[in-house]
Amino acid sequence: MKTTKNDIQQWFQALQDDICSGLEKLDGKAQFEEDLWQREGGGGGRTRIIQNGVLLEKGGVNFSAVYGETPAAVQQAMNLPPSNFFASGVSIVIHPISPMVPIIHMNVRYFEIDDNLWWFGGGIDLTPHYVMPELAQAFHRGLKSVCNEYQLNAYSRFKEWADDYFYIKHRQETRGIGGIFFDNLNETSEKTAKNNIWEFVQAVGNAFVPLYQEQCEATRNLPYGDKEKNWQALRRGRYVEFNLVLDRGTKFGLDTNGRTESILMSLPATAAWQYKYTPQADSAEAFTQQYLRKGIDWLGITP
Repeated sequence: MKTTKNDIQQWFQALQDDICSGLEKLDGKAQFEEDLWQREGGGGGRTRIIQNGVLLEKGGVNFSAVYGETPAAVQQAMNLPPSNFFASGVSIVIHPISPMVPIIHMNVRYFEIDDNLWWFGGGIDLTPHYVMPELAQAFHRGLKSVCNEYQLNAYSRFKEWADDYFYIKHRQETRGIGGIFFDNLNETSEKTAKNNIWEFVQAVGNAFVPLYQEQCEATRNLPYGDKEKNWQALRRGRYVEFNLVLDRGTKFGLDTNGRTESILMSLPATAAWQYKYTPQADSAEAFTQQYLRKGIDWLGITP
């Protein structure tokens, strides 16, 4: 059976519901607030924000399905004639209270032009304020398991893509420990049917809550103090730099007059920058810094 854009939109809406429910249970106190919006030109979305919880300081789970005339920036980038587009997806960023609990991001999306040109994109990546190799390994093992159900080489391809994409080139460091990232997946690039790619994207979406729950349960009760909170603020600053300076989705959204509040929901409530900060030698912060680089074999590393 052919997968249609309506099928995809409805599934993404249900995914947003499932993830919000899972995160509320994980936090135990806070609940999502919903903001419905309409896009001038066609479509709209549901922005859901969670704040001031027991575990989660600020987070967003956004769903959108928009359509209309293809933006000029997209036409120019893809050398397209005037056309119509449809785009739908779910995007998530979660900032925890504790510096021992990692930031997590996920995005799954679908784009279609004139009913004949289409592709999927997305991925999941983790940004620990303090890298714990055993938890980084568990995270990557979970992602490899999802990828193996799709194609045996998918994890290595998409892991390398994430390393390259989530790289803060002006700092010469990665945003976190990476994960998987993919874009422009279609029948030509993947040499498989649309339904198979769609099933993979669904599996990535369904993996989000279990993967983050595993990280949170292992770290949420770890002690911390002012030193750790200060480091968290600096790492959040790096997160802000990536999202505002380098992230293609943020740039595209702002350049095409997207909904600003939804686009910038990925930013933390607070962040900090310190001039010429260098972690103290042999500190936990320096230990983390050494892992903020491309090409680490998280599956083969000895925790």
